[in-house]
Amino acid sequence: MVAFILVLLLLWIIGGVAGLVLKGLMWLFWVSLVLFIITAVFGFIKGIFTKK
Repeated sequence: MVAFILVLLLLWIIGGVAGLVLKGLMWLFWVSLVLFIITAVFGFIKGIFTKK
């Protein structure tokens, strides 16, 4: 599960950079930023409640 969350975070970073670099895709940056934050919060909460 951790690997899946890390892959998602990496994809959101790549999407955000593409949104900043490519003209007319600023919306992609904002969508990627929101998805990055949601994924990071989900991973953090899931990590807190996982028993070790």
